[in-house]
Amino acid sequence: MKQDIIINSSTSETRIALLENDQLVELYVERPENERMVGSLYKGVVRRVMEGMSAAFVDIGWSQDSFLHFSDLGGGNELLKILRKGEDLTGAESKAGRKHWEGSDLKVGDEILVQVVKEPIGRKGPRVSSQIALPGRFVVLVPNESYTGVSRKISSFREKKRLKNISSRICPPGFGLIIRTLAEEKSQEVLAADVERVLQIWKRVVKAIKTTKSPGLVYRDMSMASSIIRDLFSPEMNSLVVDNRRLYREITGYLKDVSPSLKGKVHLYSEPAPIFDHYGIETVIEKSLARKIWLNGGGYIYFDFTEALVAVDVNSGRFVGKKDHEENSLKVNLKAAKEICRQLRLRDIGGIIVIDFIDMNQEKNRKQVFEVMRQEMRMDRAKWDIAPISPFGLLEMTRQRIRPSLLYTFREPCPHCDGTGMVSSMETIVTSLERWIKRFVSKTRERRLMLTVNPLVKAYLTGGLNSRLARIMWANKMIITLREDEGLKIDEFHGFSYKQNRDVTANFMASKVSKKG
Repeated sequence: MKQDIIINSSTSETRIALLENDQLVELYVERPENERMVGSLYKGVVRRVMEGMSAAFVDIGWSQDSFLHFSDLGGGNELLKILRKGEDLTGAESKAGRKHWEGSDLKVGDEILVQVVKEPIGRKGPRVSSQIALPGRFVVLVPNESYTGVSRKISSFREKKRLKNISSRICPPGFGLIIRTLAEEKSQEVLAADVERVLQIWKRVVKAIKTTKSPGLVYRDMSMASSIIRDLFSPEMNSLVVDNRRLYREITGYLKDVSPSLKGKVHLYSEPAPIFDHYGIETVIEKSLARKIWLNGGGYIYFDFTEALVAVDVNSGRFVGKKDHEENSLKVNLKAAKEICRQLRLRDIGGIIVIDFIDMNQEKNRKQVFEVMRQEMRMDRAKWDIAPISPFGLLEMTRQRIRPSLLYTFREPCPHCDGTGMVSSMETIVTSLERWIKRFVSKTRERRLMLTVNPLVKAYLTGGLNSRLARIMWANKMIITLREDEGLKIDEFHGFSYKQNRDVTANFMASKVSKKG
């Protein structure tokens, strides 16, 4: 499979696109005001311990407290105790092992060293772990542990055994060591050099821990662009193209130390057309943000985001197949399954996902679609799990969520509908306004009022010879002056009492009146 990495860097953002056979499958975006947090280390303070949730909330200096589940408790505060004694773990025996802390061991006010494992999403703060892991290109160093391991993605038993033997020889005392997938076929000298590079990072972390006040940042992991190079750019990659000279020098300088053979695959883009336009990526991004995605042959799929899950609906649309409905449904579902898997990666959708496929009566057809989903998801680096299609045609799955979906990077909720996509009808808005006027008249007995409304509402109220406004004034025996304000939502208004010389909007809302009455 041909794979390419395309990087577009500007003053406002850096975008990294992963192409497979010239098709966009993954997109990462990093902006100065929203830099990547995953992998960074913080010296935090325990704010709350929630035994009922099996979790604690840790202040790491952000506006939102981070979430630490008891299953992610490792030696984070044990590390701080060791480091306060002046040790740096190098040459020491491991003291924590794989033992996890019990939740009751945590106390409010405790200092703890944590690592961000999930970005903040919506109203949720970042998720953290006190099981610290420092990744290099070929190895992951785990402070205060005593085990070694090899990536499960390395399939060869002989290669796994070789790497396991190497890891036991190069693992520094006081640390655990995990051999990454990119280490396959690499020599002991190359892996040992990578261990030494990560050890130097750990020494900088130790110095920062001793001088940083809680809560505070101890170590910031690589930028998103650099981490993609570290984790993805392998000999199997066809090329890496970047349009920024400074970033080009950074990448080639990094590869000079860790993988000199890959430098020849890095190219600086210098054409006049924007790099994403040149590779046809920009139009694909626009389509990926759409709610509706058309399939080849006429079917389409819908993506709907809710607080609890993402719902995906598959429809046959304009698809015209054979007379056999079962076969037609199978064809659309198979196309949809492949496209959904690509969209999950591209949009970086995580959490619970429910897919409503077109109904199929035969179990063998449902199983075929399920197997296609599993096959396509194998290309996804995120962790995932899929349940078989139910008799109702629903497939339930989960996908690892590390950062907000691409949709939330490029879009924000509509201020008028709060992201629901629905607003009150004009008739409902005006009826609600009329009820407010009746409450105002009955309580105050005043006969003059000024209303400030959205321009569309004013046009609706004053339209026609026998306007809605004239009928309201006649029914309530009062004079109403209308003003328009484009800054108001369509269902917002302000009522001003001439007699009281003040805004009285809140006084006569239904909730306010019901509480009084």
